[in-house]
Amino acid sequence: MAFAKFLFILLLLPSFEALPDVTPLRKQNLTTQSLIIQACTGIDSQDLCLSNIQAELQNLGPQTPSSVLHAALRATLNEARQAIETITKFTALSVSYREQIAIEDCKELLDFSVSELAWSLTEMKKIRGGDRSAEHEGNLKAWLSAALSNPDTCLEGFEGTDHHLESFIRGSLKQVTQLIGNVLAMYTQLHSLPFRPPRKSTSTNTSSEFPEWITDGDQELVQTNPRVMHIDAVVSLDGSGHYWTITDAINEAPSYSNRRYIIYVKKGVYKENIDMKKKKTNIMVVGDGIGQTIVTGNRNFLQGWTTFRTATVAVSGKGFIARDITFRNTAEPQNHQAVALRVDSDQSAFYRCSMEGYQDTLYIHSLRQFYRECNIYGTIDFIFGNGAAVLQNCKIFTRVPLPLQKVTITAQGRKNPNQSTGFSIQNSYVLATQPTYLGRPWKRYSRTVFMNTYMGGLVQPRGWLEWYGDFALSTLWYGEYRNYGPGASLSGRVKWPGYHIIQDAATASFFTVGRFIDGRSWLPATGVKFTAGLSN
Repeated sequence: MAFAKFLFILLLLPSFEALPDVTPLRKQNLTTQSLIIQACTGIDSQDLCLSNIQAELQNLGPQTPSSVLHAALRATLNEARQAIETITKFTALSVSYREQIAIEDCKELLDFSVSELAWSLTEMKKIRGGDRSAEHEGNLKAWLSAALSNPDTCLEGFEGTDHHLESFIRGSLKQVTQLIGNVLAMYTQLHSLPFRPPRKSTSTNTSSEFPEWITDGDQELVQTNPRVMHIDAVVSLDGSGHYWTITDAINEAPSYSNRRYIIYVKKGVYKENIDMKKKKTNIMVVGDGIGQTIVTGNRNFLQGWTTFRTATVAVSGKGFIARDITFRNTAEPQNHQAVALRVDSDQSAFYRCSMEGYQDTLYIHSLRQFYRECNIYGTIDFIFGNGAAVLQNCKIFTRVPLPLQKVTITAQGRKNPNQSTGFSIQNSYVLATQPTYLGRPWKRYSRTVFMNTYMGGLVQPRGWLEWYGDFALSTLWYGEYRNYGPGASLSGRVKWPGYHIIQDAATASFFTVGRFIDGRSWLPATGVKFTAGLSN
């Protein structure tokens, strides 16, 4: 009833256009009230939502658009923490093995969201305190986008179950998902208001805006022979190192490190599943080269694992770097989902690495990622997820799928038009050995572009494939820009509303390292080579 009265009063207020003499302060008050309503849009318990935000606002001083966003973030963070408590109660239930794993996934994924919302809140405090650097915009969009994706991954883990438990979990997640989506929409809307921080020039590669988990000395690391660089830990199968397994070396690495911690993994085949938790920040793993240092496993969906847990290697800590390593999942096509590498690490970089699998090889799950001079092998949706990633100077190889399967390279999972996620494949090579499609829309706002990339003759004339029926064909954003090779002809491409033949450099430049993943502010410190803009 309180909400209805509040909304009724709001509707009686005249519009801005009808009030030419209204003061700027009055306009701002109207805007803040509409933002409070927007923060609780679609929420089942709207009265409680409104009262929670009003309570948060009382502690923040004068009501401004930024203070409303700050209060909404705080309320959303509290809701996410409550959702973890609710889901934890399901752990005691007698459920199937896959459901047990799915519940654990949900707890970890919501914990990711709690962290990402907390980071966003810290960033908001900096903005409200007058620190308006260009870095904030990219950070907030990336973190809120990731926080919104995690509940979806939680629910996807119940694929193959009887769905009874999934329906309870879905109910527990509904409110927090809606709140995060509302906050992301509010932040996007506020870009048109005076709240929006002025963007600094990003015309050169500077080291003045490195994230705090990157150190200035990292530039030399990627170019240095591991035998002469400063190594913190050595892993070797012949006993000549500090550890026999990579897992042991990572477990004993410092948590929440403020400096780069380097693990050198000597050549050999390491049969282990590695899960580098989010507390393991600022870690670099260096091998002896593709095909020399190999991490391999065979976890797959048919064994009862969720897709999220099939990864041979999973990395979640901020600022991860890998160099000269092969990540491999040997589960063959008949075993369905089988991830070689899953990445939830913000501002992570992979240089001269190989990701080898069949279905779902490279899981670009969330946050900002960069791949340079890497090889990726697979059959179905083998580059997938909802991170914001640029793949540059990479080689993409297709493999033989199951009978009647169609080879699709990408399945990008953007679910909300306000998310800053998508895949940009630039200056790369599609070396198709099977009839191949560039991608298909896993989620409604799927976003993928190929730019300045060679396409082999087995890339199909249509280029892209439907997920089912006309799902997402008008809401996705797929694009091609100045690709070349026998499979790059645009004459037979799909005619979907969401497919674009990119004609101008201005549109293409949005998907470059400098703009799409804010690469100028963090990649120079990693030492990984990159091109900030377009090559032509």
